[in-house]
Amino acid sequence: MGAPPDVSFVVPARNEADYLPDCLESIAALETDYEYETIVVDGASTDATADIARTRGATVLEGTGSSIAAGRNRGGRDATGEWLAFIDADTRVRPNYLTELLGFAEREDVAAASSACRMTGPLRAKLMEGTINHVFPRLERPILPGFNFFVHGEAFLETGGFPEVPNEDTAFSRRLGRRLPTDYHDAVLVESSGRRIADSGLAGTLFHYATLDVGRLRASV
Repeated sequence: MGAPPDVSFVVPARNEADYLPDCLESIAALETDYEYETIVVDGASTDATADIARTRGATVLEGTGSSIAAGRNRGGRDATGEWLAFIDADTRVRPNYLTELLGFAEREDVAAASSACRMTGPLRAKLMEGTINHVFPRLERPILPGFNFFVHGEAFLETGGFPEVPNEDTAFSRRLGRRLPTDYHDAVLVESSGRRIADSGLAGTLFHYATLDVGRLRASV
């Protein structure tokens, strides 16, 4: 057996046949000297998600489909990379993603990191993009979005991974931030779909983040 990869990409996917090809192609097109593997956790899909992942060279794990947190945790536990890059199926990474973000994490000596992003879709997605790029990084414990969550494997395991709660990425960010340093790279390294904002509405999405975060802040005081 060869040496384990530097990074494991973990992509949870349930019925993501429309988005997954672009996601996996962007990972395959990375310009980097780091070694990496790609894991797709299929959440009991009824479409061609698993077949698409296999034909593009990804390792496919069977998940329960009960939640995106469960899918991420399944992949994170089975990954062999020193670092874990959690990317959603509707997210595309830029060619310099891995070199930039891993270099940033090691240079800044942080256990987890994210980066600036570009959101596609409805115009109101740009307001969410601005929140992620300019508000989340300035919090005492930055919120790292689940679609672009880069974390050291040991830190992931030691802190228990993504909890089974709504807004699991905020909860995991807070848990990590209480114990270990986390940060943001200001370069735009991913592009993600604004479809969830289109589904729930911008106000509802921001309110969801804000109220859950305030509740956790109060609980931690």
